Amino acid sequence: MTEKEENPLVELLKTLVSAGILAIGIRACVAEARYIPSESMLPTLEINDRLIIEKISYHFRKPKRGDVVVFSPTEALKKENYQEAFIKRVIGIPGDVVEVKNNAVYVNGQKLNEKYILNPPEYDYPPTKVPPGQYLVLGDNRNNSYDSHYWGFVPLKNLIGRAAIRFWPPDRLGTLNDQPLYPDTEAKQVE
Repeated sequence: MTEKEENPLVELLKTLVSAGILAIGIRACVAEARYIPSESMLPTLEINDRLIIEKISYHFRKPKRGDVVVFSPTEALKKENYQEAFIKRVIGIPGDVVEVKNNAVYVNGQKLNEKYILNPPEYDYPPTKVPPGQYLVLGDNRNNSYDSHYWGFVPLKNLIGRAAIRFWPPDRLGTLNDQPLYPDTEAKQVE
């Protein structure tokens, strides 16, 4: 017996449906593309940069200081009618005390050496302890970023993923520098 050949149109339809399901699954669970709509992350990210946001690592580890994360709006942001995702850098993890004074950011009493920011912050933020399950995020363009120092913390459940690779423009293709120079030693917490 010979196998019955399937209609080429049916084969094409099966292939397209399979590809669509695979694409939706990858976007929902593994990675997705995003673009940068604002200057809040200058100089690290420029307007119209295109990024791959990976969604897997936070199933195996908690976000680290320095990660550039994409997150859905917090409850405070939803009250202000924000609906689109945000992208910022994790500065404080649960238990950290974060403060901004004298044009610098301090975590647990130690000044951060932030070579990735556009300009030093021109505002103060009082010593604030990051609650369990929450993250304090700031834009790298410290003075032109609507971030945690305005509206509060980001719950872990709001994190969509970590910005991993810039794929556009081609001359800036590569991984993001997510390793800011944080103090090497444990600092005493500010009370």
